[in-house]
Amino acid sequence: MVYALLISDPFSRAASSVSIAFASLPTTWQYAFAIVFGLVIGSFLNVVAHRLPVMLERAWRLEMTEAAGEPPKDDGLPARYNVCVPGSACTHCGHVLRAWENIPLLSYLWLRGRCSACHAPISIRYPLIELASGLLAALALANFGASGTALAAFGLCATLLAMSAIDIQTRLLPDSLTLPLLWAGLIVNFADTFVSLRSAVAGAIVGYVFLWCVYWLFRLARGVEGMGYGDFKLLAALGAWLGWAALPQIVLIAAVTGAVIGLTATWLGRMRFEEALPFGPFLAAGGAATLFFGMPFFHLFGG
Repeated sequence: MVYALLISDPFSRAASSVSIAFASLPTTWQYAFAIVFGLVIGSFLNVVAHRLPVMLERAWRLEMTEAAGEPPKDDGLPARYNVCVPGSACTHCGHVLRAWENIPLLSYLWLRGRCSACHAPISIRYPLIELASGLLAALALANFGASGTALAAFGLCATLLAMSAIDIQTRLLPDSLTLPLLWAGLIVNFADTFVSLRSAVAGAIVGYVFLWCVYWLFRLARGVEGMGYGDFKLLAALGAWLGWAALPQIVLIAAVTGAVIGLTATWLGRMRFEEALPFGPFLAAGGAATLFFGMPFFHLFGG
């Protein structure tokens, strides 16, 4: 125990020194740094959202071929393919982006939303994720000040943003994101950062069990699956971060927002009435709203 404290103490002092130095900067500089930092992280989140589903599918196909005793099939991807390598490239022509073409948000505006090589349109999703990440970083700073709590809050929001993008694109909430997020919530709240550890553990349990029950009730009543298991794990992770008391508000915001968007999209002819919407982004929105704006609904009913 003493050895662990001796090892961790220099890091604790260094983190404290960095936090104090950052807090001493003018407020405008703090927000400028937070937004730029958020934009850079948003650029990385784009890579995660694009490549992680491909990596998971590749791993799944490899397991299937190995189980069948067949040789690996060429999937047209480089041997080393992860969130770090190879470098970012145009999804249409494979043009490897140069440094000036990979500047968050600015490159999209400079290139007018098109690849410099093949002139194919670049999805608006990329600058939107970068912009959202920058705004979330600023919100974290505004709500929690220049502190480790703000950094943790932004980490939660950045992960929720990446998972939402993946869920919209693939209807998938990867375990490689939901489960680490759950454990991170418990670790962060070990020091009662957002809620007590007791509330965080209860939140993880109740969050999972609640949607698991909803899933089975819907399946027994309708004979179809109303949501995926990834939604259970995401709500459990949000419970681990924000506590059990936040769960009713998160689910309420997710359900109402999802219903409004679903009905609007149906009315505009963008989707069929019976077509399912991914629930993960709405849970993420409910979690982010609760993180930044508290629990007015909970207190309204005497909580």
